[in-house]
Amino acid sequence: MNIPLSVSVSVRRKATRNQRRIAPIRASDLISTHLQTTKLHSVLPFTQVISDVDDTIKSSGGVKIGEIALGGIDTQYERGDFYPGVFQFYLELSMSSFADKVMPDGNSAFSGSGSGSGSRYSDDDNNDDDDDDDDDSPGIINELDGITPPKVAVLTARAEEFKVALELKDSSKLAVAFRTTGEEMGIDNWGLGPVLYGSVAEWIVQDRKGLRKFSNFERLIDQDPTGSIMEYIYVGDTGELDQEAGETMLREYPQVVKAVFLHVVSETPFPTIPSCKLINGRPVVFFRTYVGAAVQACKLGLLGESAMMRVVSAAQQSLDNTERTSDKWQDMYKDVTDAYHALSKN
Repeated sequence: MNIPLSVSVSVRRKATRNQRRIAPIRASDLISTHLQTTKLHSVLPFTQVISDVDDTIKSSGGVKIGEIALGGIDTQYERGDFYPGVFQFYLELSMSSFADKVMPDGNSAFSGSGSGSGSRYSDDDNNDDDDDDDDDSPGIINELDGITPPKVAVLTARAEEFKVALELKDSSKLAVAFRTTGEEMGIDNWGLGPVLYGSVAEWIVQDRKGLRKFSNFERLIDQDPTGSIMEYIYVGDTGELDQEAGETMLREYPQVVKAVFLHVVSETPFPTIPSCKLINGRPVVFFRTYVGAAVQACKLGLLGESAMMRVVSAAQQSLDNTERTSDKWQDMYKDVTDAYHALSKN
């Protein structure tokens, strides 16, 4: 029997209690410094991105065994291909709580790598060009030395019973791509955080995937019982009940879930993109490319314009070796045009 997430809160709570017997999630998996320090209050709450993997970060290729999809339905990209701009989009969202803490010299409010001069990250929306304001105080860049953005948490339908073959390890291409994106922005120790798996049961009864992801989300938010340290943005896709899980997050926890972004995937080209909607005053955003996601995030005030344009640049670079006549570029052109329109309105 299928149990819709919106019907039985008691069933969800029972499922969550059972899942909590799995190894607990540690705050050290998410943030690289102690949360007790009062210096953190200047950037609280942090924004943590929670993500699905297949058809959200990378394409499933639409591969099936019989009638059961192995991770998703997307056929636009080859199986295992990362979606253009996805890692940059996640990094920009993860840094969003730091955006208004950028120093006038372009240094950010968290430590960078290499020379020790701070991150190369700067947001033009927040830079102060007033040369008359000579403040000799050490500033927040020194006060927050050692803090990095929260790592990305993963809620995946991949079966824990198959973890030997499907585990997302630190050495995996996905984890390396996350780390490299942070390092290219001068940020050490950012990337893949806790991974919460599904089970074989959800592979057999596909309708249970949304329930499992939601119960794993409830495990995740136990890291912050006060609800004052972390806020969350969930990114999933339209192929594996991520919408059901995300919308339930907004219904049950609107005080900590800032938004839900859903990657529109399809077995055919040029699918219809549903309109954005609100649940409990929080947005559910549908997008075809991560440039489109960044444009919507900018319009919602979740990203600045400079952050949006960094996603545009990263996504276009990812398609450098792709024929300009492909449907991938056609989708990209539309969203890049929307990005420049968003700039021109300000």
